[in-house]
Amino acid sequence: MAQISLQEVTVDYPIYNAETMSLRNNLIALGTGGRISRGSRRVATVRALDCIDLELKDGDRLGLVGHNGAGKSTLLRTIASIYRPTSGRIAVEGRISTVFGMGAGLQPELSGYDNIVRMGMMLGATRTEAEASIPEIEAFTELGDFLSVPVRTYSAGMQTRLTFAVATAAHPEILLIDEVLGAGDAEFQKKARARLGDMVDRARILVLATHSPDLMAHYCSRTLTLEHGRVVERTNA
Repeated sequence: MAQISLQEVTVDYPIYNAETMSLRNNLIALGTGGRISRGSRRVATVRALDCIDLELKDGDRLGLVGHNGAGKSTLLRTIASIYRPTSGRIAVEGRISTVFGMGAGLQPELSGYDNIVRMGMMLGATRTEAEASIPEIEAFTELGDFLSVPVRTYSAGMQTRLTFAVATAAHPEILLIDEVLGAGDAEFQKKARARLGDMVDRARILVLATHSPDLMAHYCSRTLTLEHGRVVERTNA
């Protein structure tokens, strides 16, 4: 059984040397991100999530909606334990896999094969599991001999193929996705959607952040709308 429970979860980011921030920058931040509050002259705080309550169980497919900086990515990373809540309680049962930040963790001086193992272990796999995923990743990426050379020699599209393949090689109970299908050529987009669809079907819980209405309609049965770190609307399909 997979389960996610958030009770009044709040996440604050401190901003140091706050007195150097211009009024214009403050207004931009307020329009596109969390709410800023002033502490001392040198420290301000951005409230990225504000008292979030959320309960998800087996079978739930949740889409996160909101403007850039509304808190969608912060919420995903908080569920994944990348960010620690400032206050509130969070409980997660089930193996998590994250598909976001294409390119995160990629080491340009290492070969494609070395990066497969390294990134797979960063995502929670054992070395044995990461090495076992290599043949399937080879087939999906179609990078051939390039997997034996440093990834600094790759084009942007080749790097995207590799990182996406590694990120979607796991078989998680909880799948967290953050805007992953905006890059790559048409052929890659088609393969990526099919691969992601298989991964979603296997997952017990899906949480997807995207600006694509098509992806939201296809994958999600519920939506959570965020605005400046607060939940402003909840809907069911």
